[in-house]
Amino acid sequence: MSVQFKFPDGFWWGSATSATQIEGAADKGGKGKNIWDEWYAVEPNRFFEGVGPQTTSGFYDKYKEDVQLMKQIGHNTFRLSISWSRLIPGGRGEVNQEAAAFYNNVIDELIANDIEPFVNLYHFDMPLELQNEGGWESRAVVDAYADYAREAFKLFGDRVGKWFTFNEPIVPVEGGYLYDFHYPNVVDAKRAAQVGYHTMVAHAKAVEVFRSLDMKGAQIGIILNLTPSYPRSQNPADLKASRIADLFFNRSFLDPSVLGEYPQELIDILEEHGQLPVTEPGDGQLIKSNTVDLLGVNYYQPRRVKAKETLPNPYSPFMPEWFFDHYEMPGRKMNKYRGWEIYEKGIYDIMMNLKENYGNIESFISENGMGVQDEDRFIKDGQIQDDYRIEFIKGHLEWLHKAIEEGANAKGYHLWSFMDNWSWMNAYKNRYGFFSVDIETKERTPKKSADWIKQVSENNGF
Repeated sequence: MSVQFKFPDGFWWGSATSATQIEGAADKGGKGKNIWDEWYAVEPNRFFEGVGPQTTSGFYDKYKEDVQLMKQIGHNTFRLSISWSRLIPGGRGEVNQEAAAFYNNVIDELIANDIEPFVNLYHFDMPLELQNEGGWESRAVVDAYADYAREAFKLFGDRVGKWFTFNEPIVPVEGGYLYDFHYPNVVDAKRAAQVGYHTMVAHAKAVEVFRSLDMKGAQIGIILNLTPSYPRSQNPADLKASRIADLFFNRSFLDPSVLGEYPQELIDILEEHGQLPVTEPGDGQLIKSNTVDLLGVNYYQPRRVKAKETLPNPYSPFMPEWFFDHYEMPGRKMNKYRGWEIYEKGIYDIMMNLKENYGNIESFISENGMGVQDEDRFIKDGQIQDDYRIEFIKGHLEWLHKAIEEGANAKGYHLWSFMDNWSWMNAYKNRYGFFSVDIETKERTPKKSADWIKQVSENNGF
């Protein structure tokens, strides 16, 4: 096949997953409870069709088969996360040897099949005991995380060369402390700011530990869901709205992790409204000295905003939305199966921003994907014909290719996800995988996109 869009040699083709979303075995192998196990036990009705995190996609038992499937479709890299509550039940103390053996086996299996493991330490899954101490509101939990990171580096660092501290750290802030879509379901912006700040301190401490261990040739990074904030118009009021949305949702983690400091405008806004977090002496230097080597970028949809139509209600809780309104652009392209806007150029805009304003840091698309409900309706000759997903990936890769041609330092593309997985509150409502998963039997079946990505990986382009 002739290749119109050729990617650089050594480009990372693969996919991304997280422990809670694929492992299952929630009460097997000595795993402790995390906040998802607890929330599901308390409020199962908050989860789509009452499906919880106990079994999910069964990766814990089927990892060997899954790695073979990854190899078959041309993966040369794969991102997984370690479950803190599995590796160190309760979050502190002894390593669970069954968990260490499991992750060692997964890593070894990947390497044996020429797939480089990218390992992320935290993906929304706080050990329950630590959440009961306050979670990321607690400085002691920050220290426990640094200890957990040290154990993981020591256990697996001889074979893992790509490490990530957090995936989408803004999401637990939004979900758990602003908008009530994650446990502990707090609505309090000041506590949200504290959680965000302590997450950043925890990240910097983990990077500091990583550097102290002198991991030869290894890199450490963070994975951020960077969502460009597009203004409705070039009117100064709309531009200001988009700038402030960007401060809250992108730059709150991007600036400190890559540049080593927070945007002054964000500090000023929080200070003016009495929402600043508590800090400790030395934090600023810690963050400044421990910036990342590598940035994972998750991109699904744009954020479109406009100036406020009405003043915020002074009796309502402080929210980022005090400064902007969401805007639905007429004629936007939609994923009609999920309700999200599809805007492929967003990936290019992110990469150009990193090139121009963030030292062109080495980066890669660590998640991009399309969730679709009831995909079985697209079965033909025994296979889900997910042409919509192929078109979605193609469109984003074309813009990523353009960014690379213009000098962006982008090294790879990972789809969310390798197989259909359990999605937090949505459970199995929206399917994202190259492989479909039968929830009852756990059987994996390749979709049309799996065949397509194999060709792309083999040709290093399309």
